[in-house]
Amino acid sequence: MNSPIMIACAHGTSSSQGAAEVNALRAAIADARPGLDVREAYVDVQQPDLVDVVAGLPEGVPAVVVPLLLSVGYHVKVDIARAVKSRPGSAAAAPLGPDPRLAQLLDQRLREAGTTDNDVIVLAAAGSSNPNAAVSVEELLGQLRGVRSNRMVAAYGASAQPSVPDAVAMLREELAGGAGAGESAGGVDVGGRVVIASYLLAPGYFHDQLVKAGADLVTEPLLPSRVLADIALDRYDAAVADMGGTGG
Repeated sequence: MNSPIMIACAHGTSSSQGAAEVNALRAAIADARPGLDVREAYVDVQQPDLVDVVAGLPEGVPAVVVPLLLSVGYHVKVDIARAVKSRPGSAAAAPLGPDPRLAQLLDQRLREAGTTDNDVIVLAAAGSSNPNAAVSVEELLGQLRGVRSNRMVAAYGASAQPSVPDAVAMLREELAGGAGAGESAGGVDVGGRVVIASYLLAPGYFHDQLVKAGADLVTEPLLPSRVLADIALDRYDAAVADMGGTGG
């Protein structure tokens, strides 16, 4: 029996570069799993809309929606859940994050940007009105703390607090405070720059806002990276197993 169709569902973006990066991620997923039917869908901004993609699936063929999203939030809990519920034989996989491999990738982006142990870091996520999203980001932050010794805080582009500009301002005040900053970081000297670690998949509106947030450095988004394709396939495989192992 054929494997369930994978619907690789992204948020959607008006950035041509961001859209190209996400399409390249879908291509990498398909390249890594020859024969897997990988389909395009979005929950906002771009077409085809997820609801339409699910409605247009071949009758009787199972499908798994894999959120190309970094945390559980409104789109996962409402948009994707609703689309899956509308069609028997469909299931939703977990989002890409949190995952220790993403923490390693963020560490790589920070090193590529030239950060040092003395820099302080804002882990900048898009944000969601769903509190589960912040829990996911905090979990990822804990994983990142496992590979870096820097003073780090999480912040959000929208719908959650603190905002990225507020977090940047707070850390800059700590740096200016000298000894006070050291105390807040567990007695470690945190003198250095304020760096935003972009916890975003690709260029787009939210990444553009990070550049305006007042930090000394902003890392590149997570894509391009083969790691994201590996995680997406792991999420797909787990969802297929939960469906009863449909596929082959």
